[in-house]
Amino acid sequence: MRVLYIATSFPEPNKGATIYTDLAEALHEAGHEITVAVSEQARHMSQTQMKEERGFDVLRVVTGNYYDVGLIEKGITTLRIPTLMKKGISQYLSDRKFDFILYEAPPVTNASLVSWAKIKFQCPSYLMLKDIFPQNAADIGIMKKNSPIFKFFKYKEKKLYESADIIGCMSKANKQYIINHNPWLNENKIELFPNTKRIVDSIDPVQQEMRHKYSIPEDACVFLFGGNMGKPQYVDLLCKAVIDCKDDNNVFFLFVGRGTERYKLEETIKNEEIKNAIVIENLPRDQYEQITKESDVGLIILDPRFTIPNYPSRILSYMEYSKPVIAATDRTTDLKELVESAKCGEWVWSGDKDGFVEVIQRFSKSLLLKDVGSNGRKYLENNFTLKSSVDILEKHFKK
Repeated sequence: MRVLYIATSFPEPNKGATIYTDLAEALHEAGHEITVAVSEQARHMSQTQMKEERGFDVLRVVTGNYYDVGLIEKGITTLRIPTLMKKGISQYLSDRKFDFILYEAPPVTNASLVSWAKIKFQCPSYLMLKDIFPQNAADIGIMKKNSPIFKFFKYKEKKLYESADIIGCMSKANKQYIINHNPWLNENKIELFPNTKRIVDSIDPVQQEMRHKYSIPEDACVFLFGGNMGKPQYVDLLCKAVIDCKDDNNVFFLFVGRGTERYKLEETIKNEEIKNAIVIENLPRDQYEQITKESDVGLIILDPRFTIPNYPSRILSYMEYSKPVIAATDRTTDLKELVESAKCGEWVWSGDKDGFVEVIQRFSKSLLLKDVGSNGRKYLENNFTLKSSVDILEKHFKK
């Protein structure tokens, strides 16, 4: 297959990996010809360029800053992406042929870009739906439902779904939500396309180098929260847990990442003079993997107000490294069903702050964490391999 992958985020090899880079590499390794066109943040690159990365061509089109910025700047960048991406693709890829276009959401504003590319290259498209916007923003108060801006993005959302020949959803609840709330869509073009990742073959004996580096007690149970710390992640719940566990020597919190709500954790730790929690900036991939190895429990947090079924991909990293999971989420997501089916941890409603703290304190004293974590690893190996993602795409587009 000859694949044009239009991406929003695609880190350079030395800056880490994501479920998207893993999928692109898996397609390449399966013998398919893949070309990536990604919108690049202006803070990282001054001009558009194309070069070989990971064994295939990656076109990086400078479009503006999208991550870790205010809503206004993020909105402006979102609106500029389609126009600037068209220009970059026309300049660098006009002479190429493709069998299908692969792309993801967010953002919803790429519909016009994909529709244009389908006509230009005369091929169908596959949407990996990773976010249901703008309803998720309305759920947590970022925008008012039925406001002009909400209606604008609902229009863009419809155009996004129209631009796709096939829509791949992360979970059964995601798929059913799209079907229920978009009755005009043909159900036959909506299918399951679970998040998958490259799985390390084996886990090396755990050294304590990161614990030593950050002065984390060797006998403490480390609860790791890695990734974005924005409004969807309900950082208020993490602040509550940090305060309630400040005198518990069995508990240590490790927060790794960025985001607009990160400052709440930093201020809580400083103001409450908390000694058993630290916040760390984004780390190189090897250091983050080492921290994951040395941690004891992985945390997944979502705002309890969500009415759309989020399905955070970060749970796959915890499962990969055999870490038990505490998932504190809304009641809509079927992440609860995943945790229960895999027997890899425990779910609690994120609106129950005391219940969340109780689970943390119970896990910190548990002697079964290794067994629970092993369950997650086995489930990951049986259900979330990259080969399954490649198989789904080949089923539709392989000639």
